Amino acid sequence: MSVTNAPSSDYVQSMARGLAVIKAFDVSHQRQTLSDVARRTDLTRATARRFLLTLVELGYVRTDGSLFWLSPRVLDLGYSYLSSMSLPELAEPHLDVLSKQVSESSSVSVLDGDDIVYVARVAVSRIMTVSITIGTRFPAAATSMGRVLLAGLPDADLDDFLRRVQLPRLTSRSIHTPDALRTELDRVRREGCCVVDQELEAGLRSMAAPIRDRAGAVVAAVNISTQAARYSLEEVWDQLVPAVRAAAAAISHDLARTERRRSHAG
Repeated sequence: MSVTNAPSSDYVQSMARGLAVIKAFDVSHQRQTLSDVARRTDLTRATARRFLLTLVELGYVRTDGSLFWLSPRVLDLGYSYLSSMSLPELAEPHLDVLSKQVSESSSVSVLDGDDIVYVARVAVSRIMTVSITIGTRFPAAATSMGRVLLAGLPDADLDDFLRRVQLPRLTSRSIHTPDALRTELDRVRREGCCVVDQELEAGLRSMAAPIRDRAGAVVAAVNISTQAARYSLEEVWDQLVPAVRAAAAAISHDLARTERRRSHAG
């Protein structure tokens, strides 16, 4: 579990509360009453009402007088981040090729705290209970991309992560001790890829490889997700892992080339 530090003297509580109100809406709570929002944000009804009505005036929230829901304008908040980085734009053509090659969904994510956050994705139609879109977060320790990203951390940062991380058993196959996770991350470092077999969800296999910047640092990860019934583990290693490795290498190459152009332009 992450350690929460006391707010600094520059901390703006009203801004934090406003963001909490926005984050109160998710796929399971798309339309909520004022009381719902107040309860989920631990705010009083009066405070929640002020924030909701402010967000309505700004266009980020809509209401029919009793229910509130997010408007498409909230995407602007994430667009500023996505448009400031070249990675999603660089990755998407490679993900498209990868998904067409193996007929499976492919994604790119980055590490944010103890989670991975999806920043690019090409999905294929499959009946799966894991719903993933841009911005989706998962615990890094339980995912193939997360383990690739964790394996790329400096030793001190990885040690800090392993000291604080909680490892719930998401399935019967889940790694649930820091020592076992460290052993797995050491293997990922040596092999330069990761396969997670039904640890995030029963019946779901995923494989990932690192995306590196010009200096060779791991900055993101690319993966394929598939149903366990579609590929045996041997087939995963023989057919899917090489495809993921190739996509990661291609994205890394384009990223390094873009970074060189920027450095020359500067």
